[in-house]
Amino acid sequence: MPSDSQLRRPIRSFVRREGRFTTAQRRAVETLMSKYGVPAGEAPLDLAQLFGRAAPVHVEIGFGNGEALAAMAAAHPEDNYLGIEVHRPGVGALLRRIEAEGLSNVRIACLDAVELLARLPDDALAAVYLFFPDPWPKLRHHKRRLVQSEFARLVHRKLKPGGIWRLATDWEDYARHMLAVLTADPGFENLATDGAFVSRPPERPLTRFEQRGRKLGHSVRDLAFRKIG
Repeated sequence: MPSDSQLRRPIRSFVRREGRFTTAQRRAVETLMSKYGVPAGEAPLDLAQLFGRAAPVHVEIGFGNGEALAAMAAAHPEDNYLGIEVHRPGVGALLRRIEAEGLSNVRIACLDAVELLARLPDDALAAVYLFFPDPWPKLRHHKRRLVQSEFARLVHRKLKPGGIWRLATDWEDYARHMLAVLTADPGFENLATDGAFVSRPPERPLTRFEQRGRKLGHSVRDLAFRKIG
């Protein structure tokens, strides 16, 4: 069986569409990644060394512009937050925010989530967040969706026993897909009392992206699963 560091996913769940990359965002990436960034490569990561302290680690996959991640880190300075995002404008935006707000408990990885998670120790994470991932709505693209059984097993290995995986999407079809994948995994327990969806937790800030979707009539579905076994 291949080790985590040898895992390779031939079908990627993202496409790098950088859009507008402002001068300020570019400068932030060039000057601040050495301070807050996770180095590329395949070497295992020591989380205590990365953050300069030992504390519960929360990981957000695909943080966009970093609104939610920065808000959670500011509200919980006792915890460490690791954000993963492949789009450099969003990375630059979050770097500027954490520098301006002095958020010393945030680190950023501009890397593929699967490859980054594979470098983390097993049973290490207090929580994993996946908010509004690319839904790949066309049927022929469903194989690109990040939440698949193999990815669920990877997240399960990295969470501590009792660790929480929170997800949210405004695509009903993807919500049902995620629910089916995680319900089928015996290593997770659904925290919804009815075995389906949960209310938006207070620790998930309402971002501009979500507010825009609600104005368009999109229903947002939240999921929460706990690692067992």
